[in-house]
Amino acid sequence: MNEVPSVKSTETELNKASSSLLTSRPSSSPRAGACADVAIVILNWNGAAFLRRFLPGVLVHADGARVVVADNASTDDSVELLARDFPAVELLLLDRNLGFCEGYNQALAQVDSEFFVLLNSDVEVTLGWLRPLRGLLEASPRIAAVQPKILAQTDPTYFEYAGAGGGYLDRLAYPFCRGRLFDTLEKDHGQYDDTRPVAWASGACVLVRRTAWQALGGLEPAFFAHMEEIDFCWRLWNAGHEVWYHGGSAVHHVGGGTLPKTNPRKTYLNFRNGLALLYKNAAPSELGLAMLQRLVLDGVAGLRFLAAGQGRHFLAVLRAHFSFYGRLSYWRKQRRTARPHLRLGERPGVYNGSLVWNYFGRGKRKFSELGIK
Repeated sequence: MNEVPSVKSTETELNKASSSLLTSRPSSSPRAGACADVAIVILNWNGAAFLRRFLPGVLVHADGARVVVADNASTDDSVELLARDFPAVELLLLDRNLGFCEGYNQALAQVDSEFFVLLNSDVEVTLGWLRPLRGLLEASPRIAAVQPKILAQTDPTYFEYAGAGGGYLDRLAYPFCRGRLFDTLEKDHGQYDDTRPVAWASGACVLVRRTAWQALGGLEPAFFAHMEEIDFCWRLWNAGHEVWYHGGSAVHHVGGGTLPKTNPRKTYLNFRNGLALLYKNAAPSELGLAMLQRLVLDGVAGLRFLAAGQGRHFLAVLRAHFSFYGRLSYWRKQRRTARPHLRLGERPGVYNGSLVWNYFGRGKRKFSELGIK
């Protein structure tokens, strides 16, 4: 069984590391300069409009990294667009829409770079965004994944839902972020410009060490999409790696480009995958009570959908539970493979309280109001 790495020792290593690795200032050192050992991999499905809009910026700000688009059997003109307008981009063609998880698993199996960036097609990168992330992984081999600050593309003065200032979990494994609790987004005043360990890094933009990715087998394919990065990061922590956030790097995310949150399928995936996430990764001593509490709270959420006249979302919650329990033998096998042993409170990025109660019951709308240091 792997021991939990000391986050304090990692912070000491980072303090000793050259500051040029943790900033976006140019360096004459080839190692700290161009990110030639990084592959920026964009998984695309019918995203021609986003590619046309944001891919030029990715190429301009790649800092020497390879840029790869893996196409998930798009039916729009994505492939033609890439061949015609972006000849510098490497193109991988998948034979069918494999979803986010298996799509990335198969794509990254064909990319041999030392580091991968998983980048959504609806992300606008900024000048100098990549080098701080690359530098952080170089500064400490314990760190296996890092995300930048993620701001809303429509208004970059606000944080964006999917990642914001770094991912957290409450004691029942409900995910939230610094800068975003449920649907409440904070304005960016520089309050999360630090660099720190977190529970999970956003799949919208995350730099991952290839050796760690391969050791864990990539993303859980049964998730298809949504919460897959949280599951992956939880497995990283259980395996003895660390996951960090770097506030010195920023990107802008449109969000909901493939599946908007008003779509009942997104509700279904979030609730089903939320159950699987907890079941797969929670320590044996905390699993039973946590699953029971999640069952009750999910029921309350379903009733709230029904009371609001959102019957399709209510049914999506029901289908999520039937789907999860219907495949319990599969999830039990995945749990045995993951061999979870860390309690939630034994690692960074975990709030030892109930986000649901504090948000809906006590009216706490900002991360700072939760009392997390």
